[in-house]
Amino acid sequence: MNERVRCYVAESLGTFALVFAGTGAVVADALSGGAVTQVGISIVFGAIVMMMVVAFGPISGAHINPAVTVAFWVAREFEGREVVPYILSQCVGAIAASGLLLWMYPTTPTLGQTLPIGAAAPAFVMEVFLTTLLMLVILACAVGHRLTAFFSGLTIGGAVMLCALFGGPLTGASMNPARSLGPALVSGDLSTLWLYWAAPITGALLAVGLYRALWAETTIE
Repeated sequence: MNERVRCYVAESLGTFALVFAGTGAVVADALSGGAVTQVGISIVFGAIVMMMVVAFGPISGAHINPAVTVAFWVAREFEGREVVPYILSQCVGAIAASGLLLWMYPTTPTLGQTLPIGAAAPAFVMEVFLTTLLMLVILACAVGHRLTAFFSGLTIGGAVMLCALFGGPLTGASMNPARSLGPALVSGDLSTLWLYWAAPITGALLAVGLYRALWAETTIE
């Protein structure tokens, strides 16, 4: 298989696994009357991210997140010509995962959709903060320390789990436009999707700026 095609397939499969497992945990919690719990959902999201970074990191970098792809490009750690194919691959994987969940559990209305509690403004700020924190960790792992896929997976997965623990009840702790796109499309509710694209990308770009200021001696120019 062509190297670039392998990267696109890896990004699609990784995002599929993230959305299927993560939002699947939300669906399982709803159908079981709360058996999974918010803590359990957070653990699932963190664990699946860890697994995908370990599995696909050496192939595609395991971005599995359009905001991460855009941030790596802005940080000059990723080729501009690959941004659109990566994002398309991620979105295809996310939509396929949500479509499969809809087919399996059609009585669950939101299918793990990210929806803010309260007004859009505080939700936007929360998603920006969560994504900034996550992207700083990703940059530190991938660029600053140049960690292996295993240790990057542990660290990034832990960051996702922590953010989901305190941000999940308020905004769904998306931090990932593709993760929000899949459930929104299949549930037919696009009313807040703009927030879950704009805020994570804003947060990821803010992280690049902070990283440049704090890690000036690294490979980011």
